[in-house]
Amino acid sequence: MKRQAGRISRCVALLGAALMMGAAADAWAADTVRVGKAVGTAWTFTPIDVGIAEGIFAKYGLDVEVANFTGDAKLQQGLLSNSLDFGLGSGPAMAFGVKGAPIVAVAAFANEPRNIGVIVAADSPIKTVADLKGKLLAMSTTGSLTEWLVKRLSVAEGWGVDGVKRVAIGDAVQQVAALKTRQVDALMGAVESGYQLEERHEGRVLVTMDHYVPHFVTHVVFARKQLVADDPALVDRFLKGYFASIAFVKANKEKDIEIAGPVLHESAAVIGKTYDTQMGMMDLDGQFDPRGLEVIKDSFVDLGILAERPRDDQLFTTRFVPVKP
Repeated sequence: MKRQAGRISRCVALLGAALMMGAAADAWAADTVRVGKAVGTAWTFTPIDVGIAEGIFAKYGLDVEVANFTGDAKLQQGLLSNSLDFGLGSGPAMAFGVKGAPIVAVAAFANEPRNIGVIVAADSPIKTVADLKGKLLAMSTTGSLTEWLVKRLSVAEGWGVDGVKRVAIGDAVQQVAALKTRQVDALMGAVESGYQLEERHEGRVLVTMDHYVPHFVTHVVFARKQLVADDPALVDRFLKGYFASIAFVKANKEKDIEIAGPVLHESAAVIGKTYDTQMGMMDLDGQFDPRGLEVIKDSFVDLGILAERPRDDQLFTTRFVPVKP
């Protein structure tokens, strides 16, 4: 009887050890993926933070590490050096792939640029878009998306490509400083920056650029070409986790405000207003808008980034879309 009890005890112990080893194996099975944001201050990139906080990526067996960069060029450097597996960047950055960078866009996640707009000082005499004619607008750099958008607005209003004057100022902090000191009449920048200025009674958003560019590819997910070739299943799992996170954000505004606020260092009111403005541009299945692609190809030539319009296969792959989480 004692021998039988001993055998039972040993079996129970072995079973417990096996279960513990199985649980440990499950924990070890999570793949670490390194993801970069082109900038850390954009609400449109925060679904990655929400997905991590809510355990969405974990459901796909992924442990996601996030790094913030200071623009698309720096993000591409991170991908080029193999420091990153995926990048969340702008549609215009697809041109890096045409120029030889070993990256490819694997999904689009934001369409028309509701996140970019014209911002003026709170007490500015500029009350309507018509008042911008002949005025000086700040933008980030020459050859940037913001420069192209200023030109697009001017042409659409019938003033010609130079109907609105442009000056390259640098980052958002420098642009806002120039606006406050009246060195410029307005700036073309992130809408959430405008909402922050509105909250402090220092500025206001005059217009968002989706009014002038209703079809565009504002943001895409980049992957290293080698990763796509070597481990397409990992790419597929990451995209499912990312687009499941976007779907969660769409269905849970209050939770998004709770998580995104500390990430962006913005108030709940600003995040809420940003959510209301920009949620509509977010894509839920990663497919590339054909009309938006045509516009973005034109922008490459208009800005002198490329000498001619690129082919689709130079910019992106449709291998992983539509994404079905």
